[in-house]
Amino acid sequence: MTPDTFAATVLDWYDRHGRKDLPWQRDRTPYRVWVSEVMLQQTQVATVIPYFERFMARFPTVIALADAELDAVLHLWSGLGYYARARNLHKAARVVRDVYAGTFPSDFEAVQALPGIGRSTAGAILALACAQRQPILDGNVKRVLARFHAVDGWPGEAAVLARLWDCAERYTPQRRVADYTQAMMDLGATVCTRARPGCAQCPLRVACQAYRADAVARYPAPRPRRDLPVRATHMLLLRNARGDVLLQQRPPQGIWGGLWSFPEVAASAEGPAEVGMWCVQTLGLTATRLEAWPALRHTFSHFHLDITPWLVELGENRAQAVLEGQPTVWYNTRTENVRGLAAPVQRLLERLQQQDSTL
Repeated sequence: MTPDTFAATVLDWYDRHGRKDLPWQRDRTPYRVWVSEVMLQQTQVATVIPYFERFMARFPTVIALADAELDAVLHLWSGLGYYARARNLHKAARVVRDVYAGTFPSDFEAVQALPGIGRSTAGAILALACAQRQPILDGNVKRVLARFHAVDGWPGEAAVLARLWDCAERYTPQRRVADYTQAMMDLGATVCTRARPGCAQCPLRVACQAYRADAVARYPAPRPRRDLPVRATHMLLLRNARGDVLLQQRPPQGIWGGLWSFPEVAASAEGPAEVGMWCVQTLGLTATRLEAWPALRHTFSHFHLDITPWLVELGENRAQAVLEGQPTVWYNTRTENVRGLAAPVQRLLERLQQQDSTL
């Protein structure tokens, strides 16, 4: 199949079956496309839509995003995961405001140089919003091309990735590039899916090498499996007599960077005596009651985190808790949350509220 035939076939399928009314396809601008592309990294469309709509309502322009506090951005991102995306989005918005006077750049190298934007995301923004002929290679497109050409190997390997980029470049047409780009993403997301692909509905099946060899499930090869290491920590739900819970803002870098979480005690601490001693020595606060909750596991891309939560009642302690290095706040669980919270923290706060409501 020639490149022209490939593109024409994909575009014909898109005209009949493609998605044309996603929120970021309406009033399409580089800013809206950029935010959607960042949100869609490792996240499904159905999950992203309500986040995108809330984000646009709060930050309708790149200037609004740049002028916002990071905490407000992280709050609206809470639950989407991969929070470095939100931090980089905020950093990049400030670059666009300060360097480009609030106008999103249209030069590929300038776009790719923005924090958090790689080659494929830069290409998608310029193709979808500016109709520039830029190839893309997100996860969906990798899967379509790997199967179409029966490309062996995991796409994370340099040689495999280079071959897929070569295919993406070759097939990207000169005309209707925005439609073609959306079509390739839609084809991978709705037909050439990871599990149970709908080959019978695929417009490329007659020339697809994986389909002709009855080996669709073989491509693309999965990431080489490795056992994730396990880390452990104790999270302390420190509650004063008013029912407020102490939260600590995490450092800007690292896991949950910039989000609010509970103070943590090393996993080596055993039992209420050691936890209580930590409160006295570190915070100058005396616990009147400690209750260990069942442990929970939170999995990141590169490790598991086993969390043992402790509800620590502080009674009438009036000392101000101070933790070195990062801001703290007494958080009123009865008011609407306006802070960015790590997912396990949100779940534990909800559990605390549920527990209180049954008393």
